[in-house]
Amino acid sequence: MDQDTQRDIVRAAHAMADAARSAIMPYFRQSGLSADNKLEGGFDPVTEGDRAGELAMRAVLAEMRPNDGILGEEFGQSGGTSGLTWVLDPIDGTRGFISGTPTWGVLIAVSDANGPVFGIIEQPYIKERFVGGFGEAYVDGPYGKSDLAVRKDSRLGDAIVFTTFPEVGTPAEAAGFKAVSEQAKLTRYGMDCYGYALLALGQIDLVIEAGLQSYDIQAPVAVVEAAGGIVTDWQGGPAHEGGRALAAANPEIHAEALKILKEY
Repeated sequence: MDQDTQRDIVRAAHAMADAARSAIMPYFRQSGLSADNKLEGGFDPVTEGDRAGELAMRAVLAEMRPNDGILGEEFGQSGGTSGLTWVLDPIDGTRGFISGTPTWGVLIAVSDANGPVFGIIEQPYIKERFVGGFGEAYVDGPYGKSDLAVRKDSRLGDAIVFTTFPEVGTPAEAAGFKAVSEQAKLTRYGMDCYGYALLALGQIDLVIEAGLQSYDIQAPVAVVEAAGGIVTDWQGGPAHEGGRALAAANPEIHAEALKILKEY
């Protein structure tokens, strides 16, 4: 991919993050915000904020990158001719969004045939934007812009581990997470995509999840890997299509966690 295309992608991605922020924030912490349930027999909420955010991003792409494909959580897949696909989750963490917590985020990734090449994790309320790809890895937020870099020397016995749901996924997947968690120093829950942002920022060591869709993980893959981290599935293969994900700060702690998770 030539540098002009890369610059064009970066401009479009930031324009999309700006548009999503403007479209979603009017719904956040508003009384009377309703949420439809997309999951029969469970709870998978979607709000007007989710829909407005994705429509705003799609409008930017229609203007700036009309030949690219799109895969969005709320409005599905649209074909393209460029060989690139934008993978969008307008509100990753809708449960947090409707609860008023500031740990949800907008996920924007652009992928080629091999997976994500650039990604953004955007948190509109606290105005933090985590960016990774094309040789850049940085966060731009209330206290300015700084480089992203994972922890280079952490080990499992001293690790901080995140996952979103205490049940993780299936009972077997929950058992796998528990086996890793029991060897770590600290386990925290409920961060959604913000956990991956903290990993890229060098604040934590592992994020372990299951039951993911591609739009849940592609932007985190791009950001974490740009910051020097590793993201695989629980067998050590690619994670960008969804399913199980192990994001780690360095090869050593990744190997420690992967050895345990492979049993599950």
